[in-house]
Amino acid sequence: MGSRQVTAWHGKNITVAGLGVSGISAARALAGLGAVVTVVDGGDSEGHRARAAELEAAGISVRLGDAQTLPEGAELVVTSPGWKPDSPLFAAAAEAGVDVVGDVEIAWLLRGPDAAPWLAITGTNGKTTTTQMLASILKAAGLRTAAVGNIGTPIIDVVLGEERYDVLAVELSSYQLHWAPSVRPHSAAVLNLAPDHLDWHGSMEAYAADKGRIYEGNTVACVYNAADKATEDLVVEADVEEGCRAIGFTLGAPGPSMFGVVDGILVDRAFVENRQKNAQELAEVADVNPPAPHNIANALAAAALARAFGVEPRAVRDGLRDFRPDAHRVSHVDEVGGVTYVDDSKATNTHAAEASLAAFEPVVWIAGGLAKGATFDELVQKAAKRLRGVVLMGADRVLIAEALARHAPEVPVVDLARTDTGAMLAAVREAARLAEPGDTVLLAPACASMDMFANYSKRGDAFADAVRELAAEQA
Repeated sequence: MGSRQVTAWHGKNITVAGLGVSGISAARALAGLGAVVTVVDGGDSEGHRARAAELEAAGISVRLGDAQTLPEGAELVVTSPGWKPDSPLFAAAAEAGVDVVGDVEIAWLLRGPDAAPWLAITGTNGKTTTTQMLASILKAAGLRTAAVGNIGTPIIDVVLGEERYDVLAVELSSYQLHWAPSVRPHSAAVLNLAPDHLDWHGSMEAYAADKGRIYEGNTVACVYNAADKATEDLVVEADVEEGCRAIGFTLGAPGPSMFGVVDGILVDRAFVENRQKNAQELAEVADVNPPAPHNIANALAAAALARAFGVEPRAVRDGLRDFRPDAHRVSHVDEVGGVTYVDDSKATNTHAAEASLAAFEPVVWIAGGLAKGATFDELVQKAAKRLRGVVLMGADRVLIAEALARHAPEVPVVDLARTDTGAMLAAVREAARLAEPGDTVLLAPACASMDMFANYSKRGDAFADAVRELAAEQA
């Protein structure tokens, strides 16, 4: 990093909002550049105090129990992604004329002159999988890369770290994009758009607008989902560099400047000579793990970004073959009594659950949790014909039950009111009772997990444990 950039931060009075992973990363990085850093957090637990003590030992001030008052003399506020735009701290900053940005914005500003370009990915669902697929493809091409941003190592740590990269695969959430006005990726993709986090953004329009920021300043390709017109609309509205192209992906046969599927082959009709007539074979559908429709779409988006960066077709195939999805994402758990059990606990909203349900038939569906303001009529209407039965659990299960009564009244529904540690085993047993050989029991909750579990991973673990216990009982 040049001395001019270091000088820009030296002595600057910066408030960091939030004592989580990204907040700690930002605080340490900025203090290391000579900034005067104060971290504020509304919590005051033993864990908060332990983290605060570590930062204070590094010369960073920490204020616990008050996340509303702007520290005196603050010249900039750096927020963690989850803090809502209407937080009192930000209102105080606005009144004082102090800018608020996120850790991704800081990472972008701290990049050196020879920094690796960013290939950026957002969307309501599939971000992490697509980012990891992209990183796998880039590695298969022999490029030094990492999957960063909303996953893994905080992006500030990557930017300031000693390891040098050729290109970064960057997952960006709508929260992060909201607070990152200067970020200008090499190329970017919006995978899909569906109502989510509306309590944070305030409206679907505001949510979409924040997602669309990822296209600003793209130089080579804006990748959109041809099946989701809202993503293409964001490309049309974006201010990009001269010569940047709109590249669509589709599960059908692609037109020129698109990626798609022909006879079980993923093909590129964008980065080829004479794209009006030619297509480049990249990989087989069977190379995608798992080959569910929504995951094939993820693979096409990852391939489009990789090809925009100049990656050869063979690397796309090899990278997809090498890729292994994270747990709790359409993960096969076991087969018990001729019934397949699949964990898609990561399906925390209706859009993700819809994609998951579309991959199986017939299905006994385990659903429910915290709805986050979602409605379920459209999801149930689309899935009704493939449902063998439904087991509902969690705080907002009645909302799904009402949608089922309206649109799938013939489907048997089990309503589990219990929330104790044995609730998931009870749900799996009820699902097994409803299922017939050849069916799939699918955990795709369409809801967040925090009413009963620490996170979606713990919920998925509970499901897998319950399936194993069921298998032992029937052995």
